[in-house]
Amino acid sequence: MTKVIIIFVLMTDLNEYECEMLDTILEAFGIPDSLTRLQLLELFDQDEASAFAMVQALTREGLVAKSGKHGDYELPEKLILKPKGEKFLKEGGFTRRYWLEQQRPLEVGGTLAKLQQQNMRLQNIKLAHESEISNLKKSVNRLRTWQYIWWVLIIMALILGYVFGHI
Repeated sequence: MTKVIIIFVLMTDLNEYECEMLDTILEAFGIPDSLTRLQLLELFDQDEASAFAMVQALTREGLVAKSGKHGDYELPEKLILKPKGEKFLKEGGFTRRYWLEQQRPLEVGGTLAKLQQQNMRLQNIKLAHESEISNLKKSVNRLRTWQYIWWVLIIMALILGYVFGHI
């Protein structure tokens, strides 16, 4: 049951590392455009649960096909790269899709994690802007003070010029 939950999470909210792993799997296909079960396990340091979750994500995207005997929660004997998978990888793969998603404004109805991430990002931007506004206000106040000092000096110079001019 936990593997099904892992797959659901992967399909709805991939993080950068998972996107890179999916791209790594797609890049690992060789000339015969296939990977064996042993090769997949080697990519994931013998962690079959992680490999299975990633294979499920690739399968649901329609990028690979399974071949050979496999149970509900086992890796297939062979994984075959579809032409769509090769094209997808050439266009930047999951990593590019992830970065494009990060650049897009958040849609209403997004996942809670995405909303929290967007909220944190916006709070950081707000703090940076507040800091910049504070610095600019200090600069304006400093320049105003200098402006007043110059006005006082100009008025004093005019008064002194008038006084010395009439003596």
